[in-house]
Amino acid sequence: MTCVMCSRAVTSAVSKMPGVYSTHVNLVSETADVLYNPNVVTTDDIGDRINTIGYEYMGIHDNNSINNDVLEKKHAESQKKKIYRIIIGFFFSALLMYLMFGNVDLGHDSSYIMLAISILPFIYVSYPIIKSGLTSLKHLNLNMDVMYTLGIGVSFVASVLSTFHLLGSSHFMLYDTSIMLGSFLMLGKYLEDRAKGKTSDSIKKLVELKSIDATVEKMIDGKLVQVTVPINEVLKGNIVIVKPGEKIPLDGKLVEGQSYVDESLVTGESVPVFKDVGSTVIGGSINKDGSFKFKVTNTNEKTVLSQIINMVQDAQNSSPPIQKLADKVIKYFIPVILIIALISFVVWYVVLGSPFLYSLSIFISVVVVACPCSLGLAIPTALTVGVGLAAKYGILIKDGETLEVSDKINHVLLDKTGTVTVGQPVLSNVINYSDMKDDEILKIARSIEQLSQHPISSALFNNENKKDYDLYSVEEFENVSGKGVKGKINGITYFIGNEKLMDENNIVLSEDVVSDLESEELDLKTSILLANDAALAIISVEDAVKENSMKAISELHNMGIKTSMISGDNRNTTEKIAQKVGITDVVSEVLPQGKLDYVKKLQSEGKIVSFIGDGINDAPSLTKSDVGIAIGTGTDVAIESGDVILINGDLLNAVAGIQISKKTMSRVKLNLFWAFAYNVILIPIAAGILIPWGIFFRPEYSAFAMALSSVTVITLSLLLKGYVPEILKDG
Repeated sequence: MTCVMCSRAVTSAVSKMPGVYSTHVNLVSETADVLYNPNVVTTDDIGDRINTIGYEYMGIHDNNSINNDVLEKKHAESQKKKIYRIIIGFFFSALLMYLMFGNVDLGHDSSYIMLAISILPFIYVSYPIIKSGLTSLKHLNLNMDVMYTLGIGVSFVASVLSTFHLLGSSHFMLYDTSIMLGSFLMLGKYLEDRAKGKTSDSIKKLVELKSIDATVEKMIDGKLVQVTVPINEVLKGNIVIVKPGEKIPLDGKLVEGQSYVDESLVTGESVPVFKDVGSTVIGGSINKDGSFKFKVTNTNEKTVLSQIINMVQDAQNSSPPIQKLADKVIKYFIPVILIIALISFVVWYVVLGSPFLYSLSIFISVVVVACPCSLGLAIPTALTVGVGLAAKYGILIKDGETLEVSDKINHVLLDKTGTVTVGQPVLSNVINYSDMKDDEILKIARSIEQLSQHPISSALFNNENKKDYDLYSVEEFENVSGKGVKGKINGITYFIGNEKLMDENNIVLSEDVVSDLESEELDLKTSILLANDAALAIISVEDAVKENSMKAISELHNMGIKTSMISGDNRNTTEKIAQKVGITDVVSEVLPQGKLDYVKKLQSEGKIVSFIGDGINDAPSLTKSDVGIAIGTGTDVAIESGDVILINGDLLNAVAGIQISKKTMSRVKLNLFWAFAYNVILIPIAAGILIPWGIFFRPEYSAFAMALSSVTVITLSLLLKGYVPEILKDG
């Protein structure tokens, strides 16, 4: 496909087929998403319909890497044929130019000799363009191949007529121009296809993460054996074996073994993550050093990786509102260019009395130089690269409209729990009154608390596996309801709990201990006492602020974006957390409906609002806000919950997502500027406005400029791939 008119033609043709409900064609990836009834129409029927309107149906494009390899080979073969045509075309056009302008005496039959030399190369080089143009014309689709066919065909036919003296003098012929035109147009198609392929690298890399087989445990003849089977045959609940260095084929939960797993290509998390029994693994991750077995929890399109791929593809196939402007221009572009070309021919031939073929070459230059392709590619290429870039950092953007709106965000609302804070209590600090080291205090406390089911017990272990810690053996463990726990280690009885437990066991707390307890409470920490005959230490846990929250919020302020914290928690707690991270506007003690009402209030004041939350309790606010950013972690990603999904739950990525959106929209505007500027400047030049100053823009120059315009726009989009969001540059 060469331009937006091509994608429209395919959309129109397929959409009119019985049983087809919707069709969306992506010009950049040259794919079509078709929703159809398989009982009424088949994929072969759809393919045949595409072929009849002049395009080539290459097969089903899905997230299966094997199937996509076949399509890649077909595309590579097509590119190779273009190269052959380019080489042949430039060789013979150079030969003809030498014969025409090199003072080579071919005698009176020179024009016939040049016709004989050019006819086969012309057919070979121009055949795909002319075939596509005539087929499009047959189906009343006025696209760029029609324009190219008109330019190439007119130049060659006019030269033939001139050779046989049907247009007067034969000394001004365009045989070299005809072949060079085809060569430059083929070069443009080759470079454009090559560049367009690179814009979708992010999707290709994600698809390559998918495994084609897996090693599973199966019972055969009463024996448990390991068998390698195709990935589509693996069922939910199967036990899969993964060895060091292997790719994890599907989502699951470890049932045996442990290892470090590299999830960077899926979640953007750069540091390998430790996994042991009970841990979840994501398909597409790379096992680093250990071997393990896991039970499959998601297969095929339900895996996190498949959902990520689908979401990225959907976003790349979508169109932002700004695309409507380009589409309006393109709709009238080709008819207007034809009118300008005809007017130019009439002015030069009729009004100014120039030779027919000279005037005709100006007509051809105008037809060929005009390029709606660059306009059509300006937005989708930048969108494709931008969405792919975001996915590289574990940021999933749902569609093009989200990108465009994100560029305008001026107010961000942040939920407190799980967004700014960790969302669950972790160990904060130890106030030690004994002669023991803090590590020993914690070892004693953890040894007793390992037997408890209270949330504080998990917090002492930082919500990690208790079996990973070196602990003492505990005797006479007892859970004292509402007060704490106690147990005996090496013959010494220890008490862990609140002041009531201490009072009950006649343990007197000094003024310092009481004062420290009050101080910890004011800092919004939950504290427990460790004692034997006397208080040994205060151990505090808290829902800690996430490591990067302060940096993320500071960067939002640097970008001129106002922030507010909104929470259902009490005002004192919310304000303390807000103060820590630098937020001054606080809304507390509100239910989900109250959060939604606050979003509406800000929008009524003309604000472009982004809401950042966990995607579950905050669903109404995420949906109502202009850009909902949902915090997710690994396999818990709620794909439907927001306009932007942060896979690894890092608030820095929320800011990075906004920065990528701004950069992408900036590149869209730059692309549109160059696409418009190219046509505005070169069309008058091709029409001969500079001829009085001795500058004649030959048709082959027009073809080269046309090819360059599309490639320039795509290259500008590709440069986005090297962009690193400002907030991530230091880290």
